Amino acid sequence: MFAPARPPAVAQQAMINADAWSAYKAKFLDTSGRIIDNGNGNISHSEGQGYGMLLAYLSASPADFEQIWYFTRTELLLRDDGLAVWKWDPNVKPHVTDTNNATDGDMLIAYALALAGTAWNRNDYILAASRMAQALLAKTVARSAGQMLLLPGSEGFTAADRKDGPVVNPSYWIYEAIPVMAALAPSDAWKELSDDGVALLKTMQFGPRKLPAEWVSLSGPPRPAEGFDAEFAYNSLRIPLYLARGGITDKALLTRLRKGMLQDGIPVTIDLTTGRPKTVLSDPGYRIVNDVVACVVDGTKLPVSALQFAPALYYPSTLQLLGLAYIGEKHPECL
Repeated sequence: MFAPARPPAVAQQAMINADAWSAYKAKFLDTSGRIIDNGNGNISHSEGQGYGMLLAYLSASPADFEQIWYFTRTELLLRDDGLAVWKWDPNVKPHVTDTNNATDGDMLIAYALALAGTAWNRNDYILAASRMAQALLAKTVARSAGQMLLLPGSEGFTAADRKDGPVVNPSYWIYEAIPVMAALAPSDAWKELSDDGVALLKTMQFGPRKLPAEWVSLSGPPRPAEGFDAEFAYNSLRIPLYLARGGITDKALLTRLRKGMLQDGIPVTIDLTTGRPKTVLSDPGYRIVNDVVACVVDGTKLPVSALQFAPALYYPSTLQLLGLAYIGEKHPECL
């Protein structure tokens, strides 16, 4: 019997309060176990399932975790390499039409499985997490020009796939999860991946606001990838939160990102070429990213609005719970 390496033991205590988790479930968790992205045609995707499992773990809710994992493994784990298909659409049949994976979704799922398996003594979760981590290492962690990269999917992003490849998405590096992946699928590549991800972020300073693009070509010096809008948008917003949750508190980096993504104190999506705002993002779930950075960098307390959880849209609501869980655990002085 294969015995996976165990990630470090985690003492389980709820980091998300029961009322907030109940409100999240009522809004986004279908009885089948799928997390509904109500801002995106009510689809489900591997990222959402991974976030849902992580939030269920942080809420100390094993039954909810199992419900979300059941849908994930039966409806998304359809590939033969151990990774999940990225999208499940209730509006079409078959519900899965694109079998490529989304690497961040896979990493979130494996990370949540490892944490829950360790905390709740579920070896089946740890075994599943280890299989996914090994598949991620084999299919999506790749060296190019002396750097260790995280390919956004197993297909379509390498130099062989695109003339401006490799192409990466800097918001796919989930820094808190990478050491757990290293415990599940031991390799020196994971530490390099984390270090190189931060180093790359420091070089991705596009346009007047000096921000990373959603999709970045690394065929030469980093530049916005061809065929994508050159923008700092919804994916990129979570980068500072991922850095903070991963224990990467580089003040200069966090301050640059925070300064670049705000307009009149509110997060915005940015046209990188002109530096002009495209969409104002006033939901507390978007705003909490900068509240977390302000806490980490300056010790600023979170505003009252950040502490009030009234879920409207899946993505900002998810970010808000991840932000509150992090502050509650690591920086209670900011509450």
